[in-house]
Amino acid sequence: MRPRWVLGAVLLLAAACSPRAAPLEGTVAPRRVPSSELPPVHRKIVFGFDYSQPDLRIRGDGVARISPPDSARLDFFVNGQGTGHALLVGDDIRLQEGQEKMRDFLPPPPLLWAALGRLHVPGAADTTVRVDGDTLRIDIGHGTGWRATFAGEQLRRLEQIEGGRIPQWVSRPDAGPVRYEQPRRRRLLQLTISRVDTVPGFDASIWR
Repeated sequence: MRPRWVLGAVLLLAAACSPRAAPLEGTVAPRRVPSSELPPVHRKIVFGFDYSQPDLRIRGDGVARISPPDSARLDFFVNGQGTGHALLVGDDIRLQEGQEKMRDFLPPPPLLWAALGRLHVPGAADTTVRVDGDTLRIDIGHGTGWRATFAGEQLRRLEQIEGGRIPQWVSRPDAGPVRYEQPRRRRLLQLTISRVDTVPGFDASIWR
């Protein structure tokens, strides 16, 4: 019985590392959810990144090439050398052979889309919308689901909710880096955007 007891204690400790989801603030309002789909233009986003987890820290540069309505490619470079890239297509992250460890580095698809400013989560029947000044908070799903926070029309935060706790989230402040945090595993990925360019399009080869 001891191994089960130890496993239970580990799971309880992991849960305790995740903050509790506070009650949704604001006034209940039958207000539309702001559209946060990708703009109908191709964009190239240049950023610096800083990733840390226990016993590991990686810093470098990166570029995201975003093609509406639902495709993006993210490249990461350390010391000017390509370390890997990921294709984000719809609900999937696609990696090249030999790059599967990048899944530990990246948020899951809904949170990775949120880092790029798009709200794209599984639909749910239970959706609650509350307004507090110019802040709009939306709970999608009951018990297990998502909490999105908008300032005006801009997605500022997306939190995953499991059992009343928040195991991981993405924050997009008006100023400062985009942050992905997963406290259970002490993982933090920061993206500091330096430039956003609108471009005519991308060569089809980048999606392979």
